Amino acid sequence: MKSICTLLLAMVSLHSYAQEISGKISDTKKNPIPSALVNIIQNGLTSANVASGLNGLYVVKGLEPGVYNLIITYPGCDTVVVNGIKVIAGKTITRNITLIKHVAKFKKNDRIVKEENELIWSESLSQKSTGKAAGASVALSDKAFYAPAPPVETRQRVTFYDPSLPEYKKNPENDFMNVKVNPLSTMSVDVDRASYCNVRQFINAGQKPPADAVRIEEMVNYFDYDYPQPKGEDPIAIQTELTNCPWQEGHKILHIGMQAVKVKTDNLPPSNLVFLIDVSGSMESPERLPLLVAGMKLLVNNLRPVDKVTIVTYAGQAGLALPTTSGNNKQSIIAALDKLIAGGSTAGGEGIELAYKMAQQNFIKGGNNRVLLATDGDFNVGVSSDNELEDLITRERESGIFLTCLGFGTNNYKDAKMEMLADKGNGNYDYIDNIQEAQKTLVSEFGGTLFVVAKDVKAQIEFNPARVQGYRLIGYEDRLLNNEDFKDDKKDAGDMGSGHTVTIMYEIIPTGVKSDLLREADDLKYQQPWHVEAATSDELATIKFRYKKPDGKKSTEMVHTIADKTMDIKNASENTRFSASVAMFGMLLKNSKYKGASSYNEVIAMAEKSRNYDKDGYRSEFVRLVKAAKEYGTKTTAR
Repeated sequence: MKSICTLLLAMVSLHSYAQEISGKISDTKKNPIPSALVNIIQNGLTSANVASGLNGLYVVKGLEPGVYNLIITYPGCDTVVVNGIKVIAGKTITRNITLIKHVAKFKKNDRIVKEENELIWSESLSQKSTGKAAGASVALSDKAFYAPAPPVETRQRVTFYDPSLPEYKKNPENDFMNVKVNPLSTMSVDVDRASYCNVRQFINAGQKPPADAVRIEEMVNYFDYDYPQPKGEDPIAIQTELTNCPWQEGHKILHIGMQAVKVKTDNLPPSNLVFLIDVSGSMESPERLPLLVAGMKLLVNNLRPVDKVTIVTYAGQAGLALPTTSGNNKQSIIAALDKLIAGGSTAGGEGIELAYKMAQQNFIKGGNNRVLLATDGDFNVGVSSDNELEDLITRERESGIFLTCLGFGTNNYKDAKMEMLADKGNGNYDYIDNIQEAQKTLVSEFGGTLFVVAKDVKAQIEFNPARVQGYRLIGYEDRLLNNEDFKDDKKDAGDMGSGHTVTIMYEIIPTGVKSDLLREADDLKYQQPWHVEAATSDELATIKFRYKKPDGKKSTEMVHTIADKTMDIKNASENTRFSASVAMFGMLLKNSKYKGASSYNEVIAMAEKSRNYDKDGYRSEFVRLVKAAKEYGTKTTAR
């Protein structure tokens, strides 16, 4: 009897797991390609969709015996279609794929050809292309990403969305300010990181990113830094360092590091999460809704019984895709995600209103109440203009509900709108370009992404005119505040989540250093040039921070003085050297007038020597990205 049971168990196991297609995806130089999307098609329907792992490997498990086609896509590469793969019970089929960078570009007025039960394609490419794919369970592995085939009723027909241009807000760089007349610099502290991921997807596609897509502070803050944890009652610790500037002789770099207290995941309060998911027609392509669904599943797998989820969707109108459900009932949440289909127009404003309504109905006092907006930002029905959406989101933030904006897609992506929503909605903004980024944002950094430890965080730095004649805030162009906003508790500012780090850098022109970058300013007639103690002090500056508790109304102030003690950049901490290398890279990509002697080689050299604190490999990935950008640094952006 025991042997019969063993045999039956083996047969079930063989039937359920043994049939698979696997392989490795590489470029023409045999380099592995991570995050390539593999769609498995049978009879015109998507049976599964998976992404290749860090080493290019992919595995599709649990396929029924039959004949399948593979469609492999990656931004900037020709789509590869492999037809007629025969899957036999108990057998593993291996198909290694080589992707070639394409030179053909989508045209705005491409005609899209479609046949019932057939793949569709763009005439300008004259080749089959992928598009909509059903969400399949994606498990993360160091060796490969794999997915079991979903049931037939959840499979969807392959479609394709005709792209248009992305939109970015124009942000002129901060100029040097003369300390004689502008001794104060005031800003909202923010930890958005979307720009780095967006820049990465352009470079990985063989394109130079648009200058307006490059926000240097978001690139710098994408990375973790080894700052000390807070020791006192304040939830934020401050660390500063002053070094010589690596790209401008005679200038200095003031590096300010902020570390939010890290709360253990087990100690996080219960979460009331509303997934607000864009299922409009613009979300059909593989890097949008299919990637979104796969990423949300990773988050769902880490929910606790005390957490609860509601799913709101919007296309032509908003709707409730899943009533409020306990985090203990993961199967129901995942089943609801698997049923999502893209199509129709985009009533984003209506979706936002419904999402906040559901979040308010399930509000947890003392908990983490948050709307997660996942979209490409293309709102085109109802409340859709920037001013209308800003008014809507500003009203809703007063409810005590936080907002996380998760951006997906390329081409017609509305980056400016996503940034505005996060900025006005007590929120943070991340761009997800692949399944690894979904893992980083929604799993590895779950606490920081979703749990705020300090809100409305502001910084104000006063420079000593006896030591500093000019300064320039690097990045944060969208986060500048009026000086009087610093003490105004009604003025909204950025938030910091559990374990978050924030890095702020100033380029400084010391007193006595001649520079064509600083405009002259007369001494003020009715003001002393500086106090007597300023001339005798060894302080470079004083920096103040204000923050509120997550449920607080009144801010608390922290004060930190900075001594005028400069160290050589070569002897500075890894934190300073690496963040300076990222800032240089950003200036090169923007072709900044302040880039000075910056070069790709210098960026690579500094970053390679600052990788000891790199537990997840993101700094190493940065070096590879800079090397790739160096190869085609003179090319213009496609389209």
